[in-house]
Amino acid sequence: MMKNLFGFLVICLFSLSSFGQDGPKIEFKTETINYGDVVKGEDDGVCIFEFTNTGNAPLIISSVNSSCGCTVADKPSEPIMPGKSDKITVKYNMNPGPISKTITVESNAVNKPNGVVPLRIKGTVIVKENK
Repeated sequence: MMKNLFGFLVICLFSLSSFGQDGPKIEFKTETINYGDVVKGEDDGVCIFEFTNTGNAPLIISSVNSSCGCTVADKPSEPIMPGKSDKITVKYNMNPGPISKTITVESNAVNKPNGVVPLRIKGTVIVKENK
């Protein structure tokens, strides 16, 4: 009887100690950046998505992929510790016309479906008239 009670208490303690250890969480300041109207040749086409690991385990960004070759993204190479912030830098090649691109971030974040976050950039690249 005492052995069963001891086993039950051990299981309860392990359950309580693992409760709340839910893993890394990613929170972006914004998941959409609107460039607005940008001028080809004057603007560099760079935007920065800032994020924080609000979880309690290291956050690993495994990949960052663009919906086309006209957008290049740079991701952190090291794990982001709990409570720390980092950024994903995105550069659009400034082709004239509307901008509507998606950058897919894959991570081990437990607060996003399969750890995936779609980031979006939008706006319009205009060409200034020469006078």
